[in-house]
Amino acid sequence: MNTSHPIGAAPEYTQPLLYLDGVTVSFDGFRALNALSLMIAPQEMRAVIGPNGAGKTTMMDVITGKTRPDTGSVFFRGNTDLTQLDEAAIANLGIGRKFQKPTVFENQSVYDNVLLALKTDRRPAKILMAGESQNERDRIEEILGIVKLTARRHRLAGELSHGQKQWLEIGMLLAQEPQLLLVDEPVAGMTDAETDATAELLREINKTRTVVVVEHDMTFVRALDVKVTVLHEGSVLAEGSLDHVSSDTRVIEVYLGR
Repeated sequence: MNTSHPIGAAPEYTQPLLYLDGVTVSFDGFRALNALSLMIAPQEMRAVIGPNGAGKTTMMDVITGKTRPDTGSVFFRGNTDLTQLDEAAIANLGIGRKFQKPTVFENQSVYDNVLLALKTDRRPAKILMAGESQNERDRIEEILGIVKLTARRHRLAGELSHGQKQWLEIGMLLAQEPQLLLVDEPVAGMTDAETDATAELLREINKTRTVVVVEHDMTFVRALDVKVTVLHEGSVLAEGSLDHVSSDTRVIEVYLGR
């Protein structure tokens, strides 16, 4: 691909951070992904929507190495093909995933949950006994501030509300310094106030990181105010602003009209 441009002019093309190229995944004859191609730019936030069975979760499984595609490639930061790597290697490259159901250490404090996420040695007893450096303490406090849990740093994670647990898990992801965050239905089960706060949180994170959000809540997607990709039967059905895809007759028929 020719990326040259006149001297002094801004380049018209920016290499995508993530590029899915013709990815197909089949399970027992069912095509979960069907030649899916998708590009995410550096520091973009993208919302991915679509009916159940559209391939949203399988797409994230492929990106994170949980599922290996039948055909196609997934390129990260240029020419690194994620389909050739395992889950641990992909995480170490800077890709973090937050599942719909929060998975936090409920019997540990909010602070210690973030501390555990900071460390490369994941044995909790060793981490908590060894303590943390001043740089680590500063980083933990910074993360707690971002996810609005500073005042609850000493509370057990199990005592948090559902929304606060979601924010804590996002904080734990941030502790791993990912370049790309994959976030699955972050506002499911949240109150309206928590939903609004989560949109604000993801917009703040997006100032320095690339974020892909899979979500069904259209009010939340509208609050994000980002480009939307609609998946259907494992392929991209439509892309653009929420208003644009919402007016697409095909999207109305297969998803929004239901």
